[in-house]
Amino acid sequence: MDIQSILTAVATLSALGILVAAVLYVVAQKFKVIEDPRIDQVNEHLPGANCGGCGFAGCRNFAENIVTKGTLEGLQCPVGGRTVMDSVSELMGLVGEEIKPLVAVLRCNGSLQNAPRKLRFEGAVSCAFAHSQMAGENGCAYGCLGCGDCVESCRFDALHLDPETGLPVVSDSKCVACGACVKACPRKIIELRPSGMRVFVSCVNKEKGGIARKNCSVACIGCGACVKVCPADAITLENHLAFIDPGKCTLCQACVPVCPTHAIIQLKMEN
Repeated sequence: MDIQSILTAVATLSALGILVAAVLYVVAQKFKVIEDPRIDQVNEHLPGANCGGCGFAGCRNFAENIVTKGTLEGLQCPVGGRTVMDSVSELMGLVGEEIKPLVAVLRCNGSLQNAPRKLRFEGAVSCAFAHSQMAGENGCAYGCLGCGDCVESCRFDALHLDPETGLPVVSDSKCVACGACVKACPRKIIELRPSGMRVFVSCVNKEKGGIARKNCSVACIGCGACVKVCPADAITLENHLAFIDPGKCTLCQACVPVCPTHAIIQLKMEN
């Protein structure tokens, strides 16, 4: 190959490279996204836990939604709480909603004492897997399986399994109400409720009373005694199961002593 051919090839490739670069530049300019600098500013005020408790894919995505929507309505950071949202509110010049502190609550009291084991599951140690394979070692198809999926999901060390009861225990002081444990539980027996005094039915068994009591001595039997004494109309009875609405409950505790199976639990915020 002579020098002229080489020079021609080099020139052709150079021209092609310049053309491609020019095209890419034009495309980049046309489709470039100019990001609002306030997103970084809001993100700096967030805790960086990326727990998803706010309902978005991490803190930065949460910041993007705040800036994009231009409002704090319906947007909360459960980890940062009031302090973080107040700082974001001041930064953005927006009015934030009042944050009511929440805490995870286990709606099952089927401990080893209240719901003795009838069999021993030898499969994988996972609530999700056990839920797909059996009702439960105590026979209850609704209660806690005690494998600790919720404990594994908690990034704040707010949950641990009690070896005496076989049930997970929530630490009020560490729980940030991120909701990870709620999502991890295959039986949906963990829910977020207002912190402080809590009165709730610690049972999710929808079987008839007699059947439920065969597996757990403290199961709700759907008798309706709690519904009758509630002055706030906060308790409903459906599918043989009572439920106390935390939004209506006045914490009068009238329902606690009338429950014949002691399925209604009264908890105070731990010190």
